Amino acid sequence: MTTPVNSRFGNAFLFEAERHAAWGAAQLQALMAFVPAGDWTADLDACLYRQGGLDLRVSVLGTYDLSQASWMWGWANPGLQGTPVVALSGRAGEYGRAYGMAEFAQETLDLSGFADPRRAAETLAFAAMGVTGAPGYLSVQAGPDTQLYLLADDSRVPRPLFDATALPGALTSAMGLIGHSPYAMAAGYFEHFGLPAHQEPGRITATLPGNLGAEVTFDELGRIANIRVTLAGHH
Repeated sequence: MTTPVNSRFGNAFLFEAERHAAWGAAQLQALMAFVPAGDWTADLDACLYRQGGLDLRVSVLGTYDLSQASWMWGWANPGLQGTPVVALSGRAGEYGRAYGMAEFAQETLDLSGFADPRRAAETLAFAAMGVTGAPGYLSVQAGPDTQLYLLADDSRVPRPLFDATALPGALTSAMGLIGHSPYAMAAGYFEHFGLPAHQEPGRITATLPGNLGAEVTFDELGRIANIRVTLAGHH
């Protein structure tokens, strides 16, 4: 399993990131498959990112300064504040203020205390993709020490549909992405697809399309112990 992110992030933020881990991982794969390989250019005034002949509508999510190990949200960037290109990423700031998550609400974050600051930046981007409902994010080098993160804001990006046969793989492969709460990750996966789910300690059951049901059980350490997909009413 991948080493969990440094716990300097608050519990509320980590639970939020975990809720989006399973569906977000699949969504990022869909975006990567959609964007062709090639050199990139960006016209931020027009909210456009171009790569391999594809023009993609984007929002500036944030920038990561490699030399300082610091993060600045796009909506806080003095040169971009109030412009259309930070409108979508601004929702992350609003979410942070509404739910008391400093990671989203603070204009800049010092990530130098993390064991892996670059991974911490990726976690911020991933979680912001989740709370804004964006179909993925892109990370490109915009300068010697600057990594630019862009949220996809384009309805043409494919959004994976729920697939019951892929459920076990989706949940098990996402367990180490955040590494904070597999329970929240599984619950968030069902929620994302609008599937009715019943949560109780150590167990989540869900009603799936096609007269199917799912049961996810957890061990005493909170790890996923078993995932079962069955015909409704069958055990």
